[in-house]
Amino acid sequence: MSAPRDLTEGQPVKLILGFGIPLLFGFLFQQFYNLADTAIVGRILGSDALAAVGSTGSLNFLVIGFVMGVCNGFAIPISQMYGAADHKQLRKYVSGSLWLCIIFTIVITAATLIFCSDILRATNTPEDIFDRAYIYIFTIFAGIPAYFLYNMTAAILRSLSDSKTPVTWLVIASVINILLDIIFILAFKMGVFGAALATVIAQVISGTGCLIKVCRGFPILVMSKEDMKPSGRHTGTLLAMGIPMGLQYSITAIGSVVLQTAVNQLGTMYVTAVTAANKISMFMCCPFDAMGSTMATYMGQNVGARKWERLNKGLGACTLLGLIYSVGILCVILLTGDYLAMIFLDESSAALIPLVKQFLNTLAAFYFPLALVNIVRFSIQGMGFSPTATIAGFLEMIGRGAAAYFVGIIGFTAACFASPSAWILADMFLIPAYFLCRRKLLAKSKVSSE
Repeated sequence: MSAPRDLTEGQPVKLILGFGIPLLFGFLFQQFYNLADTAIVGRILGSDALAAVGSTGSLNFLVIGFVMGVCNGFAIPISQMYGAADHKQLRKYVSGSLWLCIIFTIVITAATLIFCSDILRATNTPEDIFDRAYIYIFTIFAGIPAYFLYNMTAAILRSLSDSKTPVTWLVIASVINILLDIIFILAFKMGVFGAALATVIAQVISGTGCLIKVCRGFPILVMSKEDMKPSGRHTGTLLAMGIPMGLQYSITAIGSVVLQTAVNQLGTMYVTAVTAANKISMFMCCPFDAMGSTMATYMGQNVGARKWERLNKGLGACTLLGLIYSVGILCVILLTGDYLAMIFLDESSAALIPLVKQFLNTLAAFYFPLALVNIVRFSIQGMGFSPTATIAGFLEMIGRGAAAYFVGIIGFTAACFASPSAWILADMFLIPAYFLCRRKLLAKSKVSSE
């Protein structure tokens, strides 16, 4: 049995680091086995296979991102009820989340499998890589139930401040994923299907481990028959939190799909370069993901406990950490770009290194705006204003969509600046929105106390 950690007492910076570092390792290992897939595909199966996998990246994020967002949104009221020490309501939200995840799993899996080919053609996937791209993304979509299993159980654990269990199982799953990559691709010659299958199996393993912890690890989560009955009020609250967060991820991903469509038109060489650079960047950006998830839980618990003075303190502490990391990792990328690119490229693709470096260096120069997007957006969501945070997703979509238009005019350089422009637009909205949301909470609290 585990006692959940309380984020409503103590120095915010220490709490954020203590909670966020295990989360960081979780994100790193999650990206690690994604990198392993990509590196093995690129270096063993060749650059065309790497382009096939990479061409599905934005589509993958469109769907899996929605899954992640919905699950994280469902966890917000759980976190708030833990902060308020209302365990009965907490259990109702947990059971409601599980019922909703079952429904979403069935609908999303069926829809994506049916329309998979049509979506790939709509995004101008090059014909020379179409078949392998279809096999890869179809297999990933068939594994959507595994993604729901892991993301929902991990989100529940994080809402109770257990950030270690999801990490532990991700480490185990990462090792298994790499082993299966080697077996499926090298030994069984299963190609990109083997890479996708290995990822899905790893997700099943990590999700099962977290589920066991949820079922057996916390006394406050022991359910009665009454707890398991669906509740309209709780379901409504969960949907109000989960759907906007899911849409936020998907709306952001729509911009990425539009951009990917434009890059696909440039040809397989550019698709390969963007794929390699994005994989490196995603790994380097794991601390920003950890900061965001940490702030969602931190804000949720402190709002539930009505400790308003701790909100700004937590935001300031996390922002400082984001700035320090952004500067440090920019220096690392500028110094090691050549070596990082060769992780994914074989000797015959060495000519792509300048393209990979141009894309990666441009992203890294704007990492602090990305840090703010994650920190502030998740803070707003943790405070209970998910629909407000969704607006930032629209702005990111607009930024990437505008860049996609200019790809056809000025070429690859426009693609390099697509994400930075999206992050800056989102920050222009999110920063003032945070202070407005905090003001609303304080005004609501004052009225309820009178």
